[in-house]
Amino acid sequence: MAATVADQMIEVLVQAGVRRIYGLVGDSLNPVADAVRRHPDMEWVHVHNEEAAALAAAAEAQLTGRLAVCAGSCGPGNTHLVQGLYDASRSGSPVLAIASHIPSTEIGTNYFQETHPQQLFVECSVYCELVSRPEQLPRLQRIAMQTALARRGVGVLVLPGDLGGEPAPYPTGHSDLVTPRAVAQPDPEQVRALAEKINAAGAVTLFVGAGVRDARAEVLGLASRVHSPIGHSLGGKEWIQYDNPYDVGMSGLLGYGACYEATHESDLLILLGTDFPYDTFLPQARTVQVDREAAHLGRRTRLDLGVHGDVGATLRAVLPMVEQKTDRRFLDRMLRRHAEQLEKVVAAYTTKVERMRPIHPEYVAALLDEAMDDDAIVTVDTGMCNVWAARYITPTGRRRIIGSFRHGTMANALPHAIGAAYAEPGRQVVSMSGDGGLTMLLGELLTVAEHDLPITIVVFNNGSLGMIRLEMMVAGYPFFETDHGVADLAGVARACGVPAGTVEDPAELPEALRNALHTPGPYLLDVRTDPNALSIPPHITAGQVRGFALAATRTVLDGGVGKMVELARSNLRSIPRP
Repeated sequence: MAATVADQMIEVLVQAGVRRIYGLVGDSLNPVADAVRRHPDMEWVHVHNEEAAALAAAAEAQLTGRLAVCAGSCGPGNTHLVQGLYDASRSGSPVLAIASHIPSTEIGTNYFQETHPQQLFVECSVYCELVSRPEQLPRLQRIAMQTALARRGVGVLVLPGDLGGEPAPYPTGHSDLVTPRAVAQPDPEQVRALAEKINAAGAVTLFVGAGVRDARAEVLGLASRVHSPIGHSLGGKEWIQYDNPYDVGMSGLLGYGACYEATHESDLLILLGTDFPYDTFLPQARTVQVDREAAHLGRRTRLDLGVHGDVGATLRAVLPMVEQKTDRRFLDRMLRRHAEQLEKVVAAYTTKVERMRPIHPEYVAALLDEAMDDDAIVTVDTGMCNVWAARYITPTGRRRIIGSFRHGTMANALPHAIGAAYAEPGRQVVSMSGDGGLTMLLGELLTVAEHDLPITIVVFNNGSLGMIRLEMMVAGYPFFETDHGVADLAGVARACGVPAGTVEDPAELPEALRNALHTPGPYLLDVRTDPNALSIPPHITAGQVRGFALAATRTVLDGGVGKMVELARSNLRSIPRP
């Protein structure tokens, strides 16, 4: 049999190290699916919604740093796919989406299921092109793949359904696909200007994001040199918080500790590798920023100085020019304030919580943190599960926390966990799912069962859209249409072929979590949690908070903080006594 265009596409993917495609088969994808069937080194991972396919691919790409692939059939297949691709795009995941189209001879005739994928996907991709002739492949495919890797985003290849079955006009050949490894070196003049700013400042605060992933030692080295507290965004948490003697917590809507005070009360705020979106939490003054993406500089706050460069390379260049500061009073004051704030709220998950029914979600997250492996991969649903992950899942330097932190879609945790299970076989994968998120893509429980994926699904089941409920109340509105009763999600899981259990008594929770985590294969634990775990102070008004403004967020979300209080206490011991 002569090689088809679809055969060629699959061979190019295999050459690039891709071993699976997430998606649903469909008529316009038939040539591609058949090429997968016949190739010994490629697998089709059947999911139950194309949105889940894109989310799974995004998680795989985030964990491996390599290209991951999903596919959608023409019309509704693609419109399902687009939601997950937005998440992949905003999370910086190198993903190739194969978007099949109606037959090429019917394009433009308002044919059955006709959409225009090259327009549909353009906003959520870094490359999106229609293949109109077989002769364009495999060149266009390699461009789409390389662009996705180079720009850490989504490459979309739109393939009319009839073209995939056409004979490949050219030999496939081989061409290297390059994963970028170059380091952006900062301009020497900018480095000198940065050193001058640091040396002239009395009190310095560092605020870091995921861009410090490979620069942890350099960030801690600078903090030691200038006695600066270190705050972080949610994306930076897993890379900087663990074993950090300068930690003052997190800023943003889910923030805690002294991070906000440290960023506002310092003489100089240095943003390192963060595109932190919430400008109302930044002082809008006295700020310098270092980022390898020049487009990020100054788009969240006014800058006194912007430095285009890799964080590690920039700090290695600037450290020899930075004078050792001797005054650590600002650092010590922030460390004390951080510990005091955590001490005030730690009672939220320690005082009689083991007897409170419904179960407090803080207690679930704290026990889960204790029971999980140190190198577990945790996927978290958007909403209150984000709060619990931010406050209770303790970074270890080996754990990964995956969520829809930039796109903020519901229902991401289980599809992300599916991609994680394929990306990292052998590692413990835990999905922290909200009942609202899980039920939005409930069919993915079938995906987990059909592929026998070793995923532990812990459902925070409070019968409520918790974050939406909270947002309404904080904004001064009575909550409306957020509470729809507690469903038997363990029963649903068992009907789908996933072993499951239910916990309503907090005394049974520790053993139930251990059993869930150590059950081979998939397991769902349906934990009945309290929808009123976070109370709203009566003096908060819509005029004061305007949505999720700072004062309300800090007051409303002052829940417990898990092991972070232990780190804060240990850091206090390092403060010199007068």
